[in-house]
Amino acid sequence: MRKESLKFLEQLLDAPSPSGYEQPAQRVFRSYVAPFCDELTTDVMGNVFARISGKGKNLPRVMIVGHTDEIGLQIKYIDDKGFLYFAAVGGVDAHLTPGKRVAVHTVNGALPGVIGKKPIHLMDNKDRETVVKLESQYIDIGASDKKEAQKLVRVGDAVTFESSFTRLYGDRVASRGFDDKAGCFVVAEVLRLVAASGKKLAIDLYGVSSVQEEIGLRGGTTSCYTVNPDVGICVEVDFATDQPDVERKHNGEVALGKGPILARGANINNYLFELLTATAGKEKIAIQHTATPRATGTDANVMQISRGGVATALVKIPLRYMHTPVETVSLADLEDAAKLIVAALGRIQSKEEFIPQ
Repeated sequence: MRKESLKFLEQLLDAPSPSGYEQPAQRVFRSYVAPFCDELTTDVMGNVFARISGKGKNLPRVMIVGHTDEIGLQIKYIDDKGFLYFAAVGGVDAHLTPGKRVAVHTVNGALPGVIGKKPIHLMDNKDRETVVKLESQYIDIGASDKKEAQKLVRVGDAVTFESSFTRLYGDRVASRGFDDKAGCFVVAEVLRLVAASGKKLAIDLYGVSSVQEEIGLRGGTTSCYTVNPDVGICVEVDFATDQPDVERKHNGEVALGKGPILARGANINNYLFELLTATAGKEKIAIQHTATPRATGTDANVMQISRGGVATALVKIPLRYMHTPVETVSLADLEDAAKLIVAALGRIQSKEEFIPQ
C-alpha cells in the first residue's frame, strides 16, 4: 500500500468516533480528501460530502459511502467512590469489556481508564460462568471519590477502547474501528484515484463519509436524501468465515486476502451488480460473493429506498473479529475494493441503464 495512504488509514483508525461523536475522525477524512475534490462540505448531522464533477450535461449522480462511526461506550453515572458506569454505543459485546483499557473523551481531552472486574480468586463457580452485564461494569480512572471524578468527566462523555494499529504477518492489520473505517478509507481512495487519473468521468461523483450507522443508519439516510443520487455504492465490512469458529453454511465462504465481496439480493440493483462483476473480470480483480435475501443492515438499505429509489450496490471488505478491539483485514482487499469501484465508475454512461427491463 502507498505510504501516504497507509498513514491516513492509521490516523483514521486512531481518531475516536463513537456514533454521535465522529468529528475527530471526520476531520482526518476531510483533510485527506480536500486536495482531490471540487467541493467539500459537512452537514448538520456531521456527514462529510466530497464532490468531483464530471464532464457533460444531465450526468448521473453517483454516491459512494462508508460510515466513519464506530462502536463505543458512553458515561451514564458516577458513583460516590468515583467509578464510572456506562452504556453501549452500538453492538458492544459484554464478554470482551472487562479488563480493557479505555479512553474517556472529555472536554479537556482523552482521559485513560480501565474497566475493572472482581478478581477470579474472589468469584464462586457460578460467577465464573456468568457474563457480567454492561450495566454492572464500571470504569476506574483513578479518582478517589465522586467529586474528584466529576471535575474530570461529565455524564455523556464518549469512551473508546484503547487499541493501536497493529501489523500482523504479511498484509494483515488489526485495530478497533475497521467497521467501518475500512469503508470510509476506500471512499477516500476512490476519490484520490479518480483525481489522480486526470480524466473527467461521465458522472458527478459524491464520496460520503457518513455518521451514526451503528445506531440506525441515520447518516446514510440523511446524506442520501441530500445528494439524491441515481446510483449508490455502499462500502462496508462483512464477516470473514476463514476463522475457526464461524459457520460457513450461514455466512457463506469469505476469506481475507481473496478480494472484496459483492452482495446479491433484494437490496442490490442487478445491473449494477453485473457491472461490478464484469469490471472485476476485465481488470483481473479477485472478488467474492455473499447472498443477502433481505435488507442488508447497512447504509445500502436506506440508500436504495431514498426518495424515488436508487440503483444500489454493496461492496464489502472481509473482516475478522467484528465489533472487537482487534478487527482484522487484509490491506490488499482495501486496495482492490478501491480499484474495482474506480474502474466501474468509468463504465457508467447513463441513468437509464440501471432501470430493469
